[in-house]
Amino acid sequence: MKLLENKTALITGASRGIGEAIALKFAEAGANVAFTYLSSEAKALALEEKLNSFGIKAKGYKSNAGVYAEAEQLINDVMADFNALDVVVNKAGITKDNLMLRMSEQDWDAVIDVNLKSVFNLTKFAIKPMMKARKGSIINVSSIVGLIGQGGQANYSASKAGIIGFTKSIAKELGSRNIRCNAIAPGFIETDMTGELPEELKQSYFKSIPLGRFGKGSEVADVALFLASDMSSYVTGQVLSVCGALHT
Repeated sequence: MKLLENKTALITGASRGIGEAIALKFAEAGANVAFTYLSSEAKALALEEKLNSFGIKAKGYKSNAGVYAEAEQLINDVMADFNALDVVVNKAGITKDNLMLRMSEQDWDAVIDVNLKSVFNLTKFAIKPMMKARKGSIINVSSIVGLIGQGGQANYSASKAGIIGFTKSIAKELGSRNIRCNAIAPGFIETDMTGELPEELKQSYFKSIPLGRFGKGSEVADVALFLASDMSSYVTGQVLSVCGALHT
């Protein structure tokens, strides 16, 4: 039996990068996969096709998890289409980096809404069917900068640190209902964004990472698979760093 067979997972922000890697890993493990995207319908349809090739049910939803009403509608739609919700991965996120002196209120609010408020929104509505089923796993994708901070990313760091506090609180609040909540804190991961970095800058980053390289999306997805499956049935309220010992 596959690790996530007969489970239904919802992944926000899954049309590319780490979110897409998690969606593919879950489908390979037997999960039915609902996912959200914000703009690119073509990418979403392509991902649906990839996921369905694993013999599971997959569907993409255009939804902004940072908007409360849209999050409520999303959960209603997923329950109508899949009739179950066992795992939620809160991955949706953006960056609007700038030094504090130059950071606008709009850029602060946008990052907090998409990265942090979205986690509140989705969790708020997702736990209703989970509480009824008396089981569930919520996985919140934070970041290593939520643990150590980063110059020029006060908004992003604050949003990711907030996710960690939220995760620990929800784990304590819902443990009695057999609902687990954990966070993943990725470090430097190979994505479209890191792929555009100059080679010289990459090499300087490698020197600060004991493993000497960037991580892969699939390596973050492996940790998400562990947290989504019954292999982690006694793991809750934890932050698992996937950073090559950049922070330890």
